[in-house]
Amino acid sequence: MQKIYILLLGILLISCGEKKAKKETYSLKKGSWLVALQVQDEKELPFIFTTTSNGIEIHNATERIPVSDITIKDDSIIIKMDVYEGVLRGKFTDENTISGEFAKVSLDRYVPFSATFGETKRFPNGNTDAVADISGNWETVFSPNTEADRYIAKGIFQQNGNNVTGTFRTTTGDYRYLEGTLNGNQLQVSTFDGAHAFLFTATVTDSTMIGEFQSGNHWKEPFIAKRNENYELPDAKTLTYLKEGYDTFDFSFPDSNGKMISLSDENLQGKVRIVQIMGTWCPNCLDESTYYANYAKNNPEVKFVALAFEYVKTKEKAFNSIQRLQKRLNIPYPILLAQFGTSDKKKAQEKLPMLNHVLSYPTTIFIDKKGKVRRIHTGFNGPATGDKYLNFKKDFENFISALQNEE
Repeated sequence: MQKIYILLLGILLISCGEKKAKKETYSLKKGSWLVALQVQDEKELPFIFTTTSNGIEIHNATERIPVSDITIKDDSIIIKMDVYEGVLRGKFTDENTISGEFAKVSLDRYVPFSATFGETKRFPNGNTDAVADISGNWETVFSPNTEADRYIAKGIFQQNGNNVTGTFRTTTGDYRYLEGTLNGNQLQVSTFDGAHAFLFTATVTDSTMIGEFQSGNHWKEPFIAKRNENYELPDAKTLTYLKEGYDTFDFSFPDSNGKMISLSDENLQGKVRIVQIMGTWCPNCLDESTYYANYAKNNPEVKFVALAFEYVKTKEKAFNSIQRLQKRLNIPYPILLAQFGTSDKKKAQEKLPMLNHVLSYPTTIFIDKKGKVRRIHTGFNGPATGDKYLNFKKDFENFISALQNEE
């Protein structure tokens, strides 16, 4: 009998031990969280998110990116981006801190991060008076000493005290909403949109910047800039064109139902047609698709077709990404799968041999009612570029109207 009591006591103690070993259950506290991605050279790329009734919102200057797909189990949390493949996955170390990684599995990219509850400033240590006001335009060169990687850009910034917002425009698009500080002579601005994580740091005078750009923890390059209020990039309408020997633009790619769609299809004849070269992974393409979707809904007589170049490894994953984007933005026009497994622009140009190159995602081809290519616009100036974005929309609408009024 005594042996039975000892056995029961042992089972009870083991049971209590198992209960104590259970993981603690956490929840995402309501309010503001500061996330710091650990990039190269022991630098941190910060951004803020706040909780909402449906999930969270990621903050970049005036931009708010909603994210609703959040799973919490015990001490683990997974935050999946609503459109992009990127995912933040981590563990609570206590109710106020999380550690984990930002993952883009198809690209085999993983960036460690930590998140802290209660912080409301993107760069908390920006307290030293700024040595200059960098508001205005900056003539910029990235990778200035490397011919293969060198490219030009235009910095556009606004400053209020230590606080800095703005972006860099390039010939292929903009770096979207940058936000940060000028702390003494040290500039720090960053953005995180669920697809890309960008950090720009620089030493600044009233007329120069010497700095470095980091993209996640896989890429970095130097840049130099000088103040130039009159500086402008090359005309986006001159960079991509039909090669000699081609006078039309056509293709044949499948939609998500497997149906092959071509510009020569009967239902598209006699219509003004807009072809969008894009990728669901591309934030500039998301900005452009948002505008095009709204325009297409209000102007159904103009026919849009998008060609998606996807880096995910399988056709199934590529179509999943396309369907997710179409649903998220309520896109009324077809998005065809032109390529999967890589987003390499040289490979994309092989699929569209009539173009001199595919320089940028996105690129837009304007085709009139008779099937003639009338304009090719490289890149996209998104909402972060301010007046440039407004001017693009005005020019786009005026040009489409002119094409519509032609016989």
